Amino acid sequence: MKDRIAAMNDLTGRTALVTGAGSGLGRQFALTLAEAGADVILAARRVEKLEETQALIAESSQSRAVCVAMDVTNTESVDSAFAQAIEASAVPDIVINNAGISREHFAIDFPEDDYDAVIETNLNGVFRVARAAARAMRAAERPGAIVNIASILGMRLQPMLSAYSAAKAGVIRLTESLALEWVRHGIRVNAIAPGFFVTDINRAFFDTPLAGKLMKRIPMQRPGDLTELDGALLLLAGPAGSFMTGTTITVDGGHRCNSL
Repeated sequence: MKDRIAAMNDLTGRTALVTGAGSGLGRQFALTLAEAGADVILAARRVEKLEETQALIAESSQSRAVCVAMDVTNTESVDSAFAQAIEASAVPDIVINNAGISREHFAIDFPEDDYDAVIETNLNGVFRVARAAARAMRAAERPGAIVNIASILGMRLQPMLSAYSAAKAGVIRLTESLALEWVRHGIRVNAIAPGFFVTDINRAFFDTPLAGKLMKRIPMQRPGDLTELDGALLLLAGPAGSFMTGTTITVDGGHRCNSL
């Protein structure tokens, strides 16, 4: 029984590609997948940040990690990165679609360039990467798992984040649509919708009075630790989630279901 349970999270022999792997959630996802036994392809625009993640993987696991430059807003860049990844490692059978940005403006004053940048990265970029992944998996005639990173803000709202919320809501619906289309190819498509998590970028914010007020709206009264995304990630990426597709798992300390 213990061996069967352990095997449900064992990714030995698998190859995972993680976008936005240079920091934050993407770095945590890459480290977790490597610890579970997968070789990892690290993708982002800034290769120097990827090399930092690569070094951490070398220190913490026996898994192999390679870096590829990828701009998810550019189709040629995405396709080229997949070609490089396949040549350097293997066809990825796990893809974590994590790259994202945010711009904060009230909608009435939202600059179109900023709005377009958020949609291009957070929604259209997810589509480009998922499409490239599915094409590679289908060409190799192998099943796979795609995990898109959505957000609680695709389900609930916060002022000044109209573009981000629209994009993340689109990711949830896109996940369902792709799952329906690609199930016949043995490709599962699911999503994780994180709530508020501490990263290097926002760590200082969580020491402010404003953050304290925000935490009171979360039933668990605190932000998440990045390691608390590991369970959902391994479930959707690995054998334990073999009968799951088109699902979005919310990991938010109960924030989505709090009272008004």
